[in-house]
Amino acid sequence: MIDIKETIHHSGREKNIDLNTSVMGTVFTDHMFICDFENGAWRNPRIEPLGNIATHPAAMALHYGQAIFEGLKATLGKDDTPLLFRPEQNAKRLNFSADRMGMPAFPEGLFVEGLKRLVAIDKEWIPSAEGTALYLRPFMYADEAFIGMRAATKYKFIIFASPSGPFFSKPIKLWAETQYIRAANGGTGEAKAAGNYAAAIRPTEMAKAKGYDQVLWLDARDFEYVQECGTMNIFFKIDGKFVTPNLGGSVLNGITRLSVMDVLRDQGFEVTERPVSINEIVAAFNNGTLEEAFGAGTAVSIAPVEEIGYKDLKITFPANAPVGAAVKKTLDGIKTQQIEDKFGWIVSVDSTVKA
Repeated sequence: MIDIKETIHHSGREKNIDLNTSVMGTVFTDHMFICDFENGAWRNPRIEPLGNIATHPAAMALHYGQAIFEGLKATLGKDDTPLLFRPEQNAKRLNFSADRMGMPAFPEGLFVEGLKRLVAIDKEWIPSAEGTALYLRPFMYADEAFIGMRAATKYKFIIFASPSGPFFSKPIKLWAETQYIRAANGGTGEAKAAGNYAAAIRPTEMAKAKGYDQVLWLDARDFEYVQECGTMNIFFKIDGKFVTPNLGGSVLNGITRLSVMDVLRDQGFEVTERPVSINEIVAAFNNGTLEEAFGAGTAVSIAPVEEIGYKDLKITFPANAPVGAAVKKTLDGIKTQQIEDKFGWIVSVDSTVKA
């Protein structure tokens, strides 16, 4: 048993909030998990009431960008048991990001245990309606007070949570960006680093001004090969087969992406990971073999795509995305124990906690 100190104070706020319609990231639960890295080791793992964190103005993350994060969800299964979806994969990806950003690895067992204990304590915050969940945000940042270009020696790892209603209620539109880039080979595109998202804000706002929901990122050299969307990986169905961009050093290794490929293959579809040219998508649209596209990510689950804007062309998709909808139904069913978890993805949380 991992020793995690607990200081618990339930506010009862969830009783005054419609958890099933809460917008992710606007309402937060009562507690947070914190752990400190000092003198070469992670120390003092604890759960305490959610609150502000004192930060020195010279904290290195604010100046040099050593900050990474993860995202996953807790749902309610049979008998209202809290469930986590593949949390060990988030632990592994956090450490992949940490290695790329020159940060210390976080113990994977403590990562999962911290999630489980936090979810158990704040179980009452998990919404119950279809498509809802408790969003969990683990993150790590450099909090050493120092001005100078080197790796920090002090870090904080924190997990907090926010009830989340459905992310997208309708099919989305994507703008294929041909001026700005998200990531280049050799950069930090495969890491879930905060700076990747900061660089995407202005192009995303420009895409929204054109009437689109998110950016479809293309490669940094030729603006030809599809990478991913703003908050999702992407899948295309062409002539009965699915294709998704390979990682290649600039695409995030999405956990929902991995799960979608397993579900598609289990349902009998051929799925290929390879470079996907925007010109290939245009050609498939023109010859009638482009059948479906959907985004896949933790926040959105599965988001069907109805249109991609590329230069002066509008690539449109049928109003319904039958395979994407079926995959979403399968994933959602596994996450709530309505469908058998034949893949072994679900981790149950013991919610018997002394408050």
